[in-house]
Amino acid sequence: MNAYKELIKGLWRENPIFRMLLGMCPTLAVTTSVQNGLGMGLASTFVLVCANTVIAAIRNLIPGKVRIPCFIIIIAGFVTLVDLLLEGYAYSLHGDLGIFIPLIVVNCMILGRAEAFASKHPIGISIIDGIGMGAGFTLGLVVLGAFRELLGNGTLAGIALGIEQPILMMILPPGGFLALGLLLGLMNHADRYMARRNRRDYPAPPEFDCRHCVICSWGGSRKAADGGKS
Repeated sequence: MNAYKELIKGLWRENPIFRMLLGMCPTLAVTTSVQNGLGMGLASTFVLVCANTVIAAIRNLIPGKVRIPCFIIIIAGFVTLVDLLLEGYAYSLHGDLGIFIPLIVVNCMILGRAEAFASKHPIGISIIDGIGMGAGFTLGLVVLGAFRELLGNGTLAGIALGIEQPILMMILPPGGFLALGLLLGLMNHADRYMARRNRRDYPAPPEFDCRHCVICSWGGSRKAADGGKS
């Protein structure tokens, strides 16, 4: 397994936000500024790397029937640690992120990496996977936060840029959906352009959405095996 490819795959090809469309709740809720996006991204990355490490280390000890509850308990432990650290050393950021810090426990990106990768691979490559996917998630949050902050507040990372009439809607909930849609379209257009330039076929992006994750695929295969009864 190529460690470099595992490290960079989350930045573009399998970006959790712009390709897999995972973690949409914090993505749309906290990205009203660069600082919030960066804080949530780093917190999620810490939890992801730590959870991947522990799950990879004990993957052969966890019974298959209770693996998901075990993963959630492990993830919840690290989320509690992050929550306490932010409350103690970054109280302002902790207040801005609010309930979305505890909700990292149910972030489908983190649970999905635990099920799809860490539970099947050694510790080293699982750490690399966590760093890569966490970096991609953080990058997506920062880009989306910068886009919304710039248009909605006329600032970038808190620095005023002299925009006289910002679009207030961009830092409101509808603006999150609008900004995400625009960035998704831009990314798809970039993929299509690079494919044409390199004279290769352009793959359909939906192959990475949540309907095709390991958990849903496992449920579908089980239903098929039961003849559609389950």
